Amino acid sequence: MKFNFDEVIDRSNNFSAKWLEMDKKYGTNELLPMWVADMDFKTAPCIIDALKSRLEQEIYGYTTRPDSYNESIVNWISKRYNWNIKSEWLIYSPGVIPTISLIIQEMTNKNDKIMIQEPVYSPFNSVVKDNERELVISPLKKLEDGSYVMDYEDIESKIKDVKLFILCNPHNPVGRVWTKEELKKLGDICIKHNVKVISDEIHSDIIFKDYNHTPFASISEEFAQNSITCMAPTKTFNIAGLQMSYVILPNTDDYKALDFAFARIDIRRNNAFSLVATEAAYNHGEDWLEELLEYLEGNMDFAINYIKENIPSLKVKKPEGTYLLWVDFSELGLNDDELNRLLVEKGRVALNNGSSFGVGGHNYQRINLACPRSMVKEALERIKKAISK
Repeated sequence: MKFNFDEVIDRSNNFSAKWLEMDKKYGTNELLPMWVADMDFKTAPCIIDALKSRLEQEIYGYTTRPDSYNESIVNWISKRYNWNIKSEWLIYSPGVIPTISLIIQEMTNKNDKIMIQEPVYSPFNSVVKDNERELVISPLKKLEDGSYVMDYEDIESKIKDVKLFILCNPHNPVGRVWTKEELKKLGDICIKHNVKVISDEIHSDIIFKDYNHTPFASISEEFAQNSITCMAPTKTFNIAGLQMSYVILPNTDDYKALDFAFARIDIRRNNAFSLVATEAAYNHGEDWLEELLEYLEGNMDFAINYIKENIPSLKVKKPEGTYLLWVDFSELGLNDDELNRLLVEKGRVALNNGSSFGVGGHNYQRINLACPRSMVKEALERIKKAISK
């Protein structure tokens, strides 16, 4: 490989939330962190070089986006997903969840209903409740082989009077890369009931071989007009600390509404570094990403084989995308508190408690495998040791 993903990097002086905020959640920082969904890899050299060049300019005032910035996004999406968007559909945002919160505030009223599919990334739940909207949950169905599917009958039975549907595509934490057929069935239901879709596609670049990401809005013009897509280079290239994402809004009225919402709180500009990082990533980072995907899938295969051979009481299904492994600990017969104590006190590992992802998360843990394979091995050995005790 051209890039060294096996390198173990000391992040103790990196101001890393993943490494330095464990005490707030687990009571100690003396754990192996496999929780926050960022990577323990250096980002792509092309991004590092672009940031160094920008740093050396020695002035970091207000930035303006050149045409080349939006063009880099347009070209990336066309090449990776065969979706031809327009530059004038793009709005800058500091993050996906702030975007979803603003959409909720701008396009719904207090006590309006918003639907999500649990288990799912926990801020989906909290962003609805914190904005004083009514949460409607349609649980995913788990099949016998461990795969998850959408429960369309349940969605249709609950969708009356729902204003927004928040979709996780690809899905965090269960690792599904929704097919075009699955998304079309969901989209048809939403159009039938006049429900707008917010599609969180932040993990869209982390897709394993034999699978393809389908942007929800790319399926048809009708879907494009009835949806808002949230994307970012941050998960892909490990630059979440630069606080950058973007929103794709083909619907002119939706664009005007969200553009005004951002203007109202004076969020208009990238910071000086997210701008050049995004261009560098999308213009020059594809080789790095392709090697990253190969390495991440290798981590997944290693972890799943290790679990099957050494911790057979755990059940796991290989994800189709994301770098997150969703593991079933139910055969241990522990409740969530007992399981968390076992992993922290005996295993000395920090994982994500499945219950935090909502309905269907009980007795699960989410493990972040975006780290050197030696760390993956160490984490699994710690889990094995804890369970054996």
